[in-house]
Amino acid sequence: MNAFTHFYPFPKSEFIPILLHWASQKFNFLAYFEGNGHSYPQAPFQNLFFAGDRELSEAELFDKAIGGQKVGILGYDFKNQVEALKSENPEFFQLPDLCFFEPELSFAVTEDGFYSRERLPESWINELKAFILPEAGNLSCIVTPQISRETYLDKIQIIQDEIREGNTYEANFCQAFSGEFKSWDPITAYLTLNELSKMPFSGLFKARNQWLISASPERFLKKEGSRLIAQPIKGTIHRGTNDREDAANRQALLASEKERAENLMITDLTRNDLARVSKTGSVRVEELFGIYAFPRVFQMISTVSSEIRPDTTFQDVIHATFPMGSMTGAPKINTMKIIERDESFRRGWFSGAFGWIDEDGDFDFSVVIRSIIADLEVKKLYFGVGSAITIDASAMQEYEECALKAQAILELLRGN
Repeated sequence: MNAFTHFYPFPKSEFIPILLHWASQKFNFLAYFEGNGHSYPQAPFQNLFFAGDRELSEAELFDKAIGGQKVGILGYDFKNQVEALKSENPEFFQLPDLCFFEPELSFAVTEDGFYSRERLPESWINELKAFILPEAGNLSCIVTPQISRETYLDKIQIIQDEIREGNTYEANFCQAFSGEFKSWDPITAYLTLNELSKMPFSGLFKARNQWLISASPERFLKKEGSRLIAQPIKGTIHRGTNDREDAANRQALLASEKERAENLMITDLTRNDLARVSKTGSVRVEELFGIYAFPRVFQMISTVSSEIRPDTTFQDVIHATFPMGSMTGAPKINTMKIIERDESFRRGWFSGAFGWIDEDGDFDFSVVIRSIIADLEVKKLYFGVGSAITIDASAMQEYEECALKAQAILELLRGN
């Protein structure tokens, strides 16, 4: 990112709620990225805010000759433009496969204030300082699982039959929860979810009436100069209730042959994806089976890096790596066909990627998981959860893992 040179003192705890509400009234698009101070390999999200009114076309997003900042979402179903695939499952509401905008405002946020690239109009500063926060809106709604536990367990058996027949080695099977509401407050939802579950890739995105409220633990892909960094997550266990239980759970995850096998398969897939756009011999696994603590779970994370080939475009990188293997399984294309057949919903933005691209072509994108997707016009929302299914997977344990991943969002939506 180019230098942010103009500093405005404003305590972050006061500034962020005001900024988000103010910008949502003023702009059609906004995005906020929050790293929550996590100690994360290759760093979490920078604390950045963007807002603007001009949506970018697909040509503008991928045209290397068109520079400038670009912020937004690659929906999972963009896979159909990358490979000969299709998405025919029912959708909760229509979402664009690509949704990016050109920022008019760009801020870097610190605990003591924020930095802007250009001097802001005095009227905007006065507006922000005088802005009166609205009362917190409604967060709760009736949440309905899209499939029953019995159906879920049956689907796992079907996928394991595919594994026995050699059609896949590992499949990330997902289920969805949906909700309807008369009114719902996405900004309060984001601020509340970020308190319930502080994640290294937390984010909020507005595209007119559609919103993403994200508490993601996972990076999809980051580019710094000529370096690409991918960090697939495979392997989850709940946190303990005390230090001793915590340590035991951490060790159990590290020692699990099943979780290590899942992680290794996706790490290998990631290595192969990066190799398609990287200098020969530059792809390396920087960390394998790293165990990292989050508020409610431990996750097993591997870090893969490479040196990108000269003249490789953002479109080249996306076509080589998207969707991320952690949300598909391996081998990728055939497994995507299997999960399309067995899942009950069109993923839309869920399990896509959310992030920004700067003027130099550097970028950082998260995986859209542990996230709510809402449309305030049709008054509906949904979120998905999934896990990796292997031949050794216990269907009931996978179901319980999904429940663990859904816990914070269900607490928010049910008002627990």
